[in-house]
Amino acid sequence: MIAYTSVGKSFGPIKAVDGVSLSVARGELLAIVGGSGSGKTTLLRLANRLIEPDAGTISIDGDDVRSIDPIALRRRIGMVFQSGALFPHLSVAANIGITPKLLGWPRADIIARTDELLDLVRLDMQHRERFPHELSGGQRQRVGVARALAAKPNIVLMDEPFGALDPLTRDALGEDFRALHTRLGLTTVLITHDITEALLLADRIAVMRAGRLLAQGTPAELTRSTEPYVAELLQTPRRQAQRLSALLPQDGAP
Repeated sequence: MIAYTSVGKSFGPIKAVDGVSLSVARGELLAIVGGSGSGKTTLLRLANRLIEPDAGTISIDGDDVRSIDPIALRRRIGMVFQSGALFPHLSVAANIGITPKLLGWPRADIIARTDELLDLVRLDMQHRERFPHELSGGQRQRVGVARALAAKPNIVLMDEPFGALDPLTRDALGEDFRALHTRLGLTTVLITHDITEALLLADRIAVMRAGRLLAQGTPAELTRSTEPYVAELLQTPRRQAQRLSALLPQDGAP
């Protein structure tokens, strides 16, 4: 459904994306993992033409994205940002309904879709007329997810959507989105620096470093990578589990 072919993007002397070829199948949740400066967010933003590539092609359903009007392209792709990026002067309902409104949906349809999405993302109807500053971080992010889904897109791009949340909220939101992804038949690209989050949520994982794609595949396939960075990344959850096991009591022992 989404295909990157030999894509390159530089910012001055820095190669943010260096000859990346990567595909995302319909209905798949692909996580792109890497540290700061790895190029993962640049790769994501190339897909909906927030920035343009210097080389290579990006296609959606076989159509080169450069042949699609960028505004029309963005309106058919849901986007979730780390901070939620809600419009502070708009209510929750208005934030969720903004894309359908721009697309010319009838008011009754926008209201019905907003209420449907509030239920889907597990927000009480009492939040409908509240403003972003009146919500918790987790609630704002749920609104961000609802807004991304408002116009019924097939594709959702997520740029570290849970990174700024506390661990319990992050875990709950991750599970809820994975369930929504499956229920709605979405194609999702998730950017994260957290390999544990990627392993728990994604069907496949792509690992980037210094603008290059080092490896891609299921968790089992990644274990066969010969790249030292990939092996080190996959060891992180195991090391954390071992340290926690040593720190926390086992089987009720003091």
